[in-house]
Order: sequence, then structure tokens, then C-alpha cells
Amino acid sequence: MADQIHHNIIRARFPALQHRNYRLFFFGQCISLIGTWMQSVAQAWLVLQLTQSALKLSLVSMVQFMPMMFFALYAGTLADRLPKRRVLIFTQTALCVLAAILASLTYFKIVQYWQVLCMAFLLGLVNTLDMPARQSFFIELVGKKDLMNAIGLNSSIFNLARILGPSIGGLLIGLVGIAACFYINAISYLAVITGLWLIDTPFKKTAGEKNAAKGHPFREIREGIRYIAGKKIIKQPLVLLAFISIFVINFNVLIPVFAQQNLGQNAVGYGFLMTCMGLGSFAAALSIAARSQSGPSLKHLIGGAFGVSVFMLLLGLERNYHLACITLVLMGFCVTVFTALVNSTIQLNSQDNMRGRVMSVFSLVFLGVTPIGSLYAGNITEYAGAPFCMIISGVIGIAATSYSILALKKNSGESDAEGETA
Repeated sequence: MADQIHHNIIRARFPALQHRNYRLFFFGQCISLIGTWMQSVAQAWLVLQLTQSALKLSLVSMVQFMPMMFFALYAGTLADRLPKRRVLIFTQTALCVLAAILASLTYFKIVQYWQVLCMAFLLGLVNTLDMPARQSFFIELVGKKDLMNAIGLNSSIFNLARILGPSIGGLLIGLVGIAACFYINAISYLAVITGLWLIDTPFKKTAGEKNAAKGHPFREIREGIRYIAGKKIIKQPLVLLAFISIFVINFNVLIPVFAQQNLGQNAVGYGFLMTCMGLGSFAAALSIAARSQSGPSLKHLIGGAFGVSVFMLLLGLERNYHLACITLVLMGFCVTVFTALVNSTIQLNSQDNMRGRVMSVFSLVFLGVTPIGSLYAGNITEYAGAPFCMIISGVIGIAATSYSILALKKNSGESDAEGETA
């Protein structure tokens, strides 16, 4: 009886898990994402060991996300043209190979800074195609009704991996070295590749993909941009996401430097800081998934952007490790509420034949602008310190969110008249 009650609660709160195809993808991602976060922590620590430079660490981040900056819009047209499962099998296999190469370079102690830069660029190139295909694949796995629930669940495992990956990675770095994190990441991709092969959706194009295939890529890109510009419920969240991504979400540059130089922490301490952020993000993702039936809320979306900006500012004023851990939990909660609700809002308001291109713009303003944000954060951190950069970033984020509140209020009447869904 108790088992039946628990089963009914899960079905009510997490209906996406009733879909076999989504379960296969979900559990593959559970394993793979832990390895991804282990590699992220290990790569940052490796660069600091090789260079002792915040600016050079920011350059790695810039190079990794530069392909997305230049090619994300074209990748969106490919996501609308090609069978997404086939694309994902290719990208996940390529990511597996790249992780194995970086692991071997590190294990045999021949790794150099320029090699890390090259591997980061190739990783970014593959992720540029992977992200819009993966994000727009959810609706094929669960349908539109359970889309927000699927996005929330995927965000929850991403952030559960953010909890486990950095903490495991930090311990492994101290016990057996950095290369182990890269090798484990390479092996972890086998789980998601296996899941993708077992998914029983056929390798065929949807009607939207067939129509998209008839057009020229540049014409399709222009159509996608015009489509977004004409729908305020899609445009406004993406504009705010661009500002928050450039000026606030620079954790991969700021947190390792802040942990080492301002909090006096080693790799284990840095890993636990990232774990704390993951705890907050995981709690937020579960909350979003559990209330997905009510749809995405613009108020919560704005609140998440405002919260992450405020907590970034406060973090810059702190020098106590335990207080910083608490602040990062709250920051993680807010950033996941914000990004997951932007994702849900724009997908639910996109036409099927435009979703790949809409999600490519999401990729561009979420991750593709990282080179700009990394240069901004890296330069300020190099010359004025991580705390000063955090304070300035928080102020900019608060200003951008305040402007968005005014813009959304101004356009709310027009959006209602157009019958848009929020």
C-alpha cells in the first residue's frame, strides 16, 4: 500500500518519468553529468597548477565557449534539420574521445597549457551542436504537456551531479591526481550513449525538420531571429539571460580564484564550495519539477535573476568560508530557478519547427557569451581581485533585472492581447 502511494506521488509530481524514452535518457544523463562536473573542476585546477593565473584560467573558459558564440545560430538550423537522436549519439561519442585524450595527456605528465586550450576549443565546438539538439529533444521524449517537468528533472540531475561531481573530483585530485577525473568522465559518456541507442524513436525527420531542410541556413537563421523578436514572451527572458550570463554567471572563473586566494582553500575546499552551489541548484530544480503542472512563472523567473545578483554581491563582501558556503547554496538555488524557467518559458511558447533555432539562441545567450564574460571577469579579477569583480557583477545584475521588470510590465498587456503563455 505504501509503495503504491509513493508510486502515485511520483507519477503526480514527476510525470515525465512515465515515458520510457525519457527514463533511458534521464538515467544515462545521471551518470554522465557526474563525470562532466568532475572534469570541469579538474580542468580548472589543472590550469591553476600550470599557470597560477586567473586571466589564463578565464582564457580557457573563453576558448571553450567561443565556438558557441560564433556557431550557435547555425547549430540551431542543424538541430531543426537533422534527427536529434543521431546528432546526440555523434556529439556524446566525440565528447567521450576528447575526455580520454585530455586524461592521457595529463596522466603521462606531458600536458601543457596550449594543449588544454586546444582541447577546450574542441569541447566547445562539439557542445555547440549538442546543446540545442539536446534541449529541443525533450519534447520528442515526453510531449508538450510534460515538457516543463522534463526540463526540471533534467536540471535536477544536472545539479545533483554538480553536488557529487566537484566533491568526488576534489577528493580524487588529492588522492590519485587530476587525470583520474578525466578518465572517469570519458567512461561516464558510455551510459548516455547506451541510453540513446535504446530509445525507440525512429531515425527519421519530423515535419518541422523536413520543412527546415528546404531552406538556406542563413535564411533560416534570419527567420528564427525575426520569430524571437516578434514574441516578447521569448525575447525579454532571453535579453535578461544575456546580461546575467555575461556579468554574473562567471563561476568557473571567480569561484576557484576566490577559494584559493581569498578563502585559503585547496582543491577539496574548492570542490565543496561548488558542491554547496549544487545543493541549492538541486533543491531549486526539484521544486520546479514538482510544480511543473502550473507552468513557468515570470515572477519566479525575475526573482531568480535578482537573487543570484544580490548573493553574488554579498559573496564579494565575505571572507568566512562557512558563510561563503551558505551564500553559494542560495546563489545556486536562484540561478537554477532563473535559467530553468527561461528554458521552459521559451520552449513552451515556440513553434515545433522553430524550437531548434530558439534553443540555439538560448545556447548563445546562456553559454555562447561566456568568452565575453570570462574576459570581463578574468581581467577585473587579475588586476582588482575576485571580491571586487563579484561586487561589480552583482550591481550590474541588479540593474539589468530592474530594467527587465519595467520592460515586462510595459509589455504584459500586449502579451495578454496576443494570447501568449507564461
